[in-house]
Amino acid sequence: MIVFALTLAIAGARFATEAWAAGAFAIGKCGAYGQAYDFAGEADARAAALKRCDGACKAVTMKRACAAFSIDMTNPCGAHGYAVRPQISSSLNEATRKCYEFGGKECVIRAWACDAKG
Repeated sequence: MIVFALTLAIAGARFATEAWAAGAFAIGKCGAYGQAYDFAGEADARAAALKRCDGACKAVTMKRACAAFSIDMTNPCGAHGYAVRPQISSSLNEATRKCYEFGGKECVIRAWACDAKG
């Protein structure tokens, strides 16, 4: 009986994780951002992220992934980079690389988030 109850608990946790596995990252000018994660659907996550971002922002979605946003500390309104990857280390590295690629001089991670993973 204990094994059956444990199996049901694990299955329920897996279902909840998979059901709430959509997120979004909104990115705006001068380091503005908004994030939303563990939403039921991508549209809801995108709307929530955009609502949390000041100014004219664009949103990227993540589903069971991580997103990172990097800005240039010498000019926060200048170069920036972002990335969505399956693992946090990959998204952090790619966001920083893109910031430098677009002309950043001292790129740092401004924000990051990971959504539920199955």
